[in-house]
Amino acid sequence: MSRAIVLVHGAQHSSTCWTPTVAALAALRPDIEVLAVDLPGRRTNPADLRTVGIADCVASVVADVERIGADEVILVAHSMAGVTVPGVAEALGAQRVSRMVFIAAAMPPNGESVLQDLVGDLQQDVTDKVADPGEPAPFPREFAERMFCNGMTPEQLEFSVAGLCADSDLLATTPVDRSGMPTSIPRSWILTGQDRAVTPDQQRAHIDNLGGVEDVVEIDTCHNVMISEPEMLAKVFAEYFDRA
Repeated sequence: MSRAIVLVHGAQHSSTCWTPTVAALAALRPDIEVLAVDLPGRRTNPADLRTVGIADCVASVVADVERIGADEVILVAHSMAGVTVPGVAEALGAQRVSRMVFIAAAMPPNGESVLQDLVGDLQQDVTDKVADPGEPAPFPREFAERMFCNGMTPEQLEFSVAGLCADSDLLATTPVDRSGMPTSIPRSWILTGQDRAVTPDQQRAHIDNLGGVEDVVEIDTCHNVMISEPEMLAKVFAEYFDRA
């Protein structure tokens, strides 16, 4: 049976954000197949970001899983991927998804949008961005450094900001619907303890919104843990793989 870990990036990012963690996991456990996807409108997956919605992202990830022929997967959602991965789990079914792992994930109350759930400066910044009639564009560097990269080394920070890309506003403004997500799939949460984009307190509220989370692993780092602490994250993924 073919098994894989599927990594789904968040807003303003592409599959390249996972590169340090994929490398760390390959060094630790070369036997584990890893798929880091590009959601529609990123790098290898061209699309018009003005029209990309949650359903498009779900269909894209499902197609990538089918392409590699994986019989069983662990789905990993970072940040905004929290709106996509429940739909992927619904589409693939509990017989093929052995676990869902959410990392500092967007998880508004069911029926609400990510934008409605944001707090503080981030809510205002995203609101302003959504209201901008111009072409989709990444967040300014200063904003990204402050929200995603606090505490990183200079090399990690440069890698992070170099990979920023534009995103679809619809992912933030469309109400989520997790009603079809199989409740029997084990759920885990990786809580980023120094996160400024999705604060620890908000992540704990998101854990409650999701429900059914059986374990929480706290890593004392910024939002982009896959870049700041790739070895630590790789160890967590390997443990979940062995547990499945």
